[in-house]
Amino acid sequence: MAVRKSVPSRSGETRHSHAKRLTMRPEALNCLFTETDSLDGVGPKLKRPLEKLGLTRLRDLAYHLPDRFVERRAVTNLDEASVGENVIVQLTVREHRASSGRGPFRVLAEDSIGNVCTITYFGRASYTAKKQLPVGETRWVAGRLDQYGQMLQMVHPEHVSEDSAAPVGQLCEAIYPLSEGLTQGRVGGLVQQALKVLPELAEWIEPSLYDKMKWPAWREAVIEAHRGVHAAARDRLAYDELLANALALMLVRESNRRQSGTPLKGDGSLRAKLKLPFGLTGAQKRSIAEIEGDVAQQAPMLRLLQGDVGAGKTVVALNAMLIAVEAGAQAAMLAPTEILARQHYETLTRMLQGTGVEVALLTGRDKGKAREAILMGLVGGSINIVVGTHAIFQDTVSYRNLALVVIDEQHRFGVGQRLMLARKGRRTPHTLAMTATPIPRTLTLAQYGEMEVSKLDELPPGRQAIDTRVVSVERMGDVVGAIARHIETGQQAYWVCPMVSESENDDLAAAEARYATLKERFGDGVVLVHGQLKPEAKDAGMERFASGEASVLVATTVIEVGVDVPNATLMVIEQAERFGLAQLHQLRGRVGRGSEKSTCLLLRGQQLSETARQRLALMRETQDGFRLAEEDLQLRGGGELLGTRQSGDTPFRIASLEQITKLLPLAHDDARLLIERDGGLTGPRGEAARLLLYLFERDWGVQLLRGG
Repeated sequence: MAVRKSVPSRSGETRHSHAKRLTMRPEALNCLFTETDSLDGVGPKLKRPLEKLGLTRLRDLAYHLPDRFVERRAVTNLDEASVGENVIVQLTVREHRASSGRGPFRVLAEDSIGNVCTITYFGRASYTAKKQLPVGETRWVAGRLDQYGQMLQMVHPEHVSEDSAAPVGQLCEAIYPLSEGLTQGRVGGLVQQALKVLPELAEWIEPSLYDKMKWPAWREAVIEAHRGVHAAARDRLAYDELLANALALMLVRESNRRQSGTPLKGDGSLRAKLKLPFGLTGAQKRSIAEIEGDVAQQAPMLRLLQGDVGAGKTVVALNAMLIAVEAGAQAAMLAPTEILARQHYETLTRMLQGTGVEVALLTGRDKGKAREAILMGLVGGSINIVVGTHAIFQDTVSYRNLALVVIDEQHRFGVGQRLMLARKGRRTPHTLAMTATPIPRTLTLAQYGEMEVSKLDELPPGRQAIDTRVVSVERMGDVVGAIARHIETGQQAYWVCPMVSESENDDLAAAEARYATLKERFGDGVVLVHGQLKPEAKDAGMERFASGEASVLVATTVIEVGVDVPNATLMVIEQAERFGLAQLHQLRGRVGRGSEKSTCLLLRGQQLSETARQRLALMRETQDGFRLAEEDLQLRGGGELLGTRQSGDTPFRIASLEQITKLLPLAHDDARLLIERDGGLTGPRGEAARLLLYLFERDWGVQLLRGG
């Protein structure tokens, strides 16, 4: 392979940050961080679809593992093959038959004993067929053998080769995830180029565990995982990913313990002034006490607050921020989107009336004198609490005494981003992260292993259960009629559109089609919101719905988190069987936020898998998000890869749910041994572990160490 010389870099890096990473990254890994356009055949046209799959560097190709493998059997004639089997057979082309109109193009061919097989091509493939299978020539043809009427048939063969010997290399073929503009052959070829430059790396796994598991060495494991030779190879790579994550999170925790924070001891004066319309639950009181104990310490708090939908996380966060203000410090609340930031700002302002606490909202959209006034208030200390998007941590924003940071929807922010926040205080601020997505215990350890965890596992009194029903798509007309009756009473409704495929464009098309149908019935009272809208347009649509100007909000899962419209009391989820339990639960949680009775209609298709049937039954049965999260993990076990579609963002690209459950405890024990017994990152195994952290881009764990 001819690899053109180029400077390895990550997309989007500045020259300064890129140079810094190069300086710190071990030299042995530089070849893996070379960009894909250094490979033969990769130009601007091919680079775009590769980037869609996140394949920007050779390392990404090496870890772009096959979804599955197709095994084929080489046969000398078709009598040895069975219908439905994937085979490789040598055929001699006898005739080309073109159909009139848009019919298929057929190639009639014979095997060595005269059995006839039709090789069929649909679409505009006649040129390819004629070129690959000229009349009178003999070719090896690989594909699935089917039967059409009385005739044996192979539709769109996967490989055609004129080699004299059987193409043994295609007997077991890797099938890779693709995006538009890529083929299996092209991706497979690029992967093979990347595999040729894999370096030999020192072993980072604890020796006795390595011997016990009988895993291959790293380089061998990567190569074998693309060949489908041994399951042990893929387990080894999944373990590496889990170990890198566990080690990095432990380094964060160790580093945090060494930091000097600001002990916060409030006198309760501001909290006593809160006039809440409801009493606190036992879970809220317990969580507030845990936070109060943490922030009173010198070491900065690192705590995750998990709260089910409607469990009252905001009140807990407010109490934490008031402790900071009572102690003479400032607090900041970070939200992932502007609409969620505005929502928090309005909620906090309402709750803090009469307390004298000054709250400000700062987003990237704030400009001019208004922005200057907020910046002056933060640096001067007149603003006690600031709420906003990532704009609140830009270089131009300074604080008089920032001592507590609350991060909402923690899964939207990486650990590296959170560590950047520490620079904004005189000392490292206490951090309270929140998530409204109940997470199974196993994944909590995987994603938040560096944090203490508080759980809000009971709902505030007065919350009504949401009436959840499963309705066949055949009753679509009845559902639309129900919406008509619903909005006549002055209430509002959500309609969430299905996930059609892995393509955002397909999902958008489904949402736009449903929007057009409902708009025809209900007119301008229908708004459409999806992830591809510009933020201003998305916020405008949400504002129309939140203000009551629009009655029906048609959306993709962009509304999964953070939208709070108490007057919206009906949720319709179309093709609900396509969603995971956790996501269905989050979507259902958009209703039931006011005093009125709320309903969630799960519109199902006609064909349901057993897993989908169980999911929908569980949704009817319970509203306990923590139970649903555990059940979802069980239902989706069996090796299914974690996906953002089903389970929210996770830090893993390789490890499946099954592997996380099996290997994560081992990885945590191994990481602990490395830190406590083997000298951390300074001993011989520690040097290899540095390679691992950089390889999986957990190098923020290295940078926490002095001299790292």
